Amino acid sequence: MKKIAIIVGLVALVASAAIAQAVPGSGLVTAGVADEAKSLTGAGATFPAVLYTKWFSEYAKKIGVQVNYQGIGSGGGIKSINDMTVDFGASDAPMKDDQLAAAKGGKLLHLPMTMGAVVPTYNIPELSRSEKVLRFTADTLSGIYLGDITKWNDPKLVADNPELAKIDRYIVVVHRSDGSGTTNIWTSYLTAVSDKWKNSVGYGTSVQWPVGLGGKGNEGVAGNVKQTPYSMGYVEEAYAVQNKLPVGQVKNAAGKWMEPTAKAVSMAASGVTLPPDLRVMMVNSANPQAWPISGFTWILVYQQQTDAAKATALTRLLWWNLHDGQAYAESLLYVPLPVDAIKKASALLKTITVNGAPALPSELANY
Repeated sequence: MKKIAIIVGLVALVASAAIAQAVPGSGLVTAGVADEAKSLTGAGATFPAVLYTKWFSEYAKKIGVQVNYQGIGSGGGIKSINDMTVDFGASDAPMKDDQLAAAKGGKLLHLPMTMGAVVPTYNIPELSRSEKVLRFTADTLSGIYLGDITKWNDPKLVADNPELAKIDRYIVVVHRSDGSGTTNIWTSYLTAVSDKWKNSVGYGTSVQWPVGLGGKGNEGVAGNVKQTPYSMGYVEEAYAVQNKLPVGQVKNAAGKWMEPTAKAVSMAASGVTLPPDLRVMMVNSANPQAWPISGFTWILVYQQQTDAAKATALTRLLWWNLHDGQAYAESLLYVPLPVDAIKKASALLKTITVNGAPALPSELANY
């Protein structure tokens, strides 16, 4: 079975990841068309749900197509599209070969939609009014989630955060309880930086957690952290900000303390060669400017469609997401796709067919 590599440490100039102007190909989907379905269903990742909610609301107003998206976790999104109970799935974890082989509707495509940061967040009442944010290393993050570091005043944490010396409290570790692409990004990072984690836990949408309590979805983890003093969890950045939770700094592979800025996340994609199927991870980049826990999130769609009206609506929606939708990303704490990823995803989108004919309308397919 083909292995999906965890790509680390590739350094190069970033190819316009932060898009300051309209993406070429924007402005082509401006109104509804008579032969498209007026509703679509999707389910999956909670990581991009904040952005997807905005996208689908704007799309309904502009185009008249309603998109019912359920944030049930990447595992649920993969299962739903494999079972053909939705028009598209969504995942922050690239599907494995055996999952692709089990898909009932034939070949599935991975279309990246945006990038984002998975961040450590915490709730320490004594520091709630402090502007000082905690700092975490690969060693302390893996140690906390392995159960090797159990108190906030552990010497390894205090070494980078002297203010923790008086916090003699046990750390309440929070993780996802559902199949989660956010978990896949988080555990892929821990696998890349900790041999003990790699050999005892590993990475995936679901793992056997050594310690901690579970929360469903990014919102569940953020909610548990917010309600539980002395807790710590990992979430997509937007969920920490929405819940007014602090976001810790992380020391990257180059030894630099980083915050999850748009530039830092885009730098994680810098130099990464995208494979033809666009399944790739980008944690623990060696780029000195990169946030080390970054990743794509994908929409999963069948290459061979059977419902012409839905195929038209779906491919037009995906074109709009890849092009016009990128302008909404940064204001919601996501990162626009690199131009190279947009071009390659658009090329994949053009391969979708319905009853043997191109599904994407000609004005888009010929762009």
